[in-house]
Amino acid sequence: YAPLLVSESAYDSDRLWHKLNHAPALQWIGRAGITKLALAAVDVALWDLRAQAAGQPLWAYLGGVTTPRLEAYNTDVGWLSIPTEQLLNNCRKATEEDGYRGIKVKIGHDDPSVDFRRLEAVRQLVGTGVKLAVDVNGRWDLPTCQQFCRRAEALDLFWIEEPMWYDNVSGHARLALSTRIPVALGEQLYGLEAFQTFIEAGAVQYVQPDVTRLGGITEFIAVAHLAHAQRLPVVAHVGDMGQVHVHLSYWHPAISMLEYIPWIRHCFTEPITVADGYYQRPEQPGAGTTLTPDAMQRYARPTKE
Repeated sequence: YAPLLVSESAYDSDRLWHKLNHAPALQWIGRAGITKLALAAVDVALWDLRAQAAGQPLWAYLGGVTTPRLEAYNTDVGWLSIPTEQLLNNCRKATEEDGYRGIKVKIGHDDPSVDFRRLEAVRQLVGTGVKLAVDVNGRWDLPTCQQFCRRAEALDLFWIEEPMWYDNVSGHARLALSTRIPVALGEQLYGLEAFQTFIEAGAVQYVQPDVTRLGGITEFIAVAHLAHAQRLPVVAHVGDMGQVHVHLSYWHPAISMLEYIPWIRHCFTEPITVADGYYQRPEQPGAGTTLTPDAMQRYARPTKE
């Protein structure tokens, strides 16, 4: 991408996104995966530069807050590898001490009964006032998902995320028709057209775009607008770049919740912060991507002498 950006203006970020996304040589590499991850780095940087030049945090530069309070749900409590006792301790701390009103537990064992027993224990612990979502990370087939959902409807799950292989549109649509548990997905979708296909098929109820998979903020906005036009809620996936999603979530009217995973928050001068279950609104100019000197030193690519 670098040669395509030389002598260009950072203020032309929309045009540059289309220039890079449609570069013929790069389309041979692939229109998803690493090309979109690299494009995201460029696109986020361009939006960050523009917002910093305007002296505004990104949410203000985009048009201001539409979500007065951004609720956080905690994914870090419920990884699949965590033993049940630790899972319960994590959920207790998150809800009783830290104030989270929503948590997500990873599921996807070969025997879904293992997951069901863990979730039963979690629901009994946190009560009915806490949103309890689950995430399969694409591990199951349609019959397994349907059997699990029939049993799990009694647990009042907030959603089931990525229950099947990520590109299986018809399977997700059939599952959505067969269960009262909403289907959430999007972290493995790499473009506007992929989201449109799932939405038109009725295969998703919670739309989960990620700036790093979509090639940046420009395409994220397009996906969020698409979902909002269908009055579907948007809840961004936060694997990385959570601080950018905080800005976008405060700004976009389809968003009122955001995932919390604290993996790289220490790297930035204004790290994402949750207090009593809600994200604090960032106030520094830019997209929240300014690295600390320590992070620059620790993670910078070594230079050749």
